[in-house]
Amino acid sequence: MASSASHMIIMILLALAVSSSLISLANATSRGLDRRQQKITGFRVNLRHVDSGGNYTKFERLQRAMKRGRFRLQRLSAKTASFESSVEAPVHSGNGEFLMKIAIGTPAETYSAIMDTGSDLIWTQCKPCKDCFDQPTPIFDPKKSSSFSRLPCKSDLCAALPTSSCSNGCEYLYSYGDYSSTQGVLAAETFTFGDVSVPKIGFGCGEDNDGSGFSQGAGLVGLGRGPLSLISQLGEGKFSYCLTSIDDTKGISTLLVGSEAKAKTAITTPLIQNPSQPSFYYLSLEGITVGDTLLPIDKSTFSIQDDGSGGFIIDSGTTITYLEGSAFSALKKEFISQMKLDVDESGSTGLDLCFTLPPDSSTVEVPQLVFHFEGADLNLPAENYVIADSGLGVLCLTMGSSSGMSILGNFQQQNMVVVHDLEKETISFAPAQCNQL
Repeated sequence: MASSASHMIIMILLALAVSSSLISLANATSRGLDRRQQKITGFRVNLRHVDSGGNYTKFERLQRAMKRGRFRLQRLSAKTASFESSVEAPVHSGNGEFLMKIAIGTPAETYSAIMDTGSDLIWTQCKPCKDCFDQPTPIFDPKKSSSFSRLPCKSDLCAALPTSSCSNGCEYLYSYGDYSSTQGVLAAETFTFGDVSVPKIGFGCGEDNDGSGFSQGAGLVGLGRGPLSLISQLGEGKFSYCLTSIDDTKGISTLLVGSEAKAKTAITTPLIQNPSQPSFYYLSLEGITVGDTLLPIDKSTFSIQDDGSGGFIIDSGTTITYLEGSAFSALKKEFISQMKLDVDESGSTGLDLCFTLPPDSSTVEVPQLVFHFEGADLNLPAENYVIADSGLGVLCLTMGSSSGMSILGNFQQQNMVVVHDLEKETISFAPAQCNQL
């Protein structure tokens, strides 16, 4: 672990924002498709938060996202803990917080799809639809595309599906942690990302789609570690994203793939594998420092257990960070000890730890927060772990408690280039102004 910084207190400026009454803070590839006849060098795609366009304050955006994230956490923790029985196929996180614009088919039709680093399958709703949710764009009609083709059961991607059957080609059922699912035929199609078109991408043409949380888009783009994911199919081996601040309503977040996925002055930590959940990006979190105090947390707290439960993942679709219960208790206790504010006991925010802001405050001292990963110390800026609201008169820690699995959420990843390198099996972090990339 790196030595503690000499100045471990961050000064928070409490400047009222006129429009929102907020307090601002300062401080593996399928052989069956042979799709890469020409090398894809890289591309970028703009990302849009699912609540963009809504007239919400920063705190309201966070609370809406937390509701979705808490549900995501609950189903993930419940399902990973169930692997003791060794009878269930891996489940996937589903849903997410960011939409990416893609085009499908020839001629190309444009759709918004959910970006999900917690699952693999790429899919969209397709005609004829037996059971489809409402989506903001017309449902994809494969009969109108000259580049659409069903994949045979002998294809590698069909073999990679957790559940499949064969009648008229490869048919799939792909389930998510809340028992929502997509069911249909596995096919190959031309996908366009920005200015780059890629033929023969394997995807699910969903004709029977059940569950909540998908209706923000027309489907989902899986960016997990398995062979069905977009990254694995492209064979690029690397992608990154840079997420703007949650209150940046005009800034554009970015997904960068291949040669575009790079970062200067980054810190790097290795990825680890969980055989029970091979899609997730697990990291080795070894400790946490608050101010100049290393928390008394056993290193095994964030380890993957023999039954596949536990562990620490980085996720784009969960908003706040969740720590295993005993670790969060230690973190909460230390923050209370070091903060010079009264604890807010009202419970009105939905967050586990809030403090009462003194009237007419201009600054608040907040202790530094460092996550000690294997080989890398992630020193977070204050705006990535506290949020203040003058209307409610509170300053809150944007972290919570979980049972089992721990997750590094996207609030903690704001204004950072986060590089996922599947070839080197690493994750890298570099500070950035994401609205200026």
